[in-house]
Amino acid sequence: MPWSVTRSYYRGAAGALLVYDITSRESFNALSAWLTDARSLASPNIVILMVGNKKDLDAEREVTFLEASRFAQENELMFLETSAMTGEHIEEAFLKCSNTILAKIETGELDPERIGSGIQYGDHALRRLNRGSARTSAGPDCACKI
Repeated sequence: MPWSVTRSYYRGAAGALLVYDITSRESFNALSAWLTDARSLASPNIVILMVGNKKDLDAEREVTFLEASRFAQENELMFLETSAMTGEHIEEAFLKCSNTILAKIETGELDPERIGSGIQYGDHALRRLNRGSARTSAGPDCACKI
């Protein structure tokens, strides 16, 4: 995939999972370049989770957990290891990233109303709810169904 296409995926992103293969030193070494792209091309407050995949192939490991954990800590990344084969920690990876994004929205670090934040509301009704203008009783503008 050409770099220009790959880099376009980061533009305006609020979150990214940087995945490497624990059985491949080469994939781990590429993380620095991917991290640079993510931080330079995405939202300034991007949430980045570094994911070591293929945990089920521990006997073939080329990158130790400690080494990867140290890299994550030095670069202020969240980190976990997964196995796409067994499903171990796959859901946790996405939940961890999305919950951190949500926390940044709640603290104001990420603003869905700001263009380029990487976040936007799905529909007009959600915007009204977030601004606190939703009615407590059902009315013509109520986004709820009774």
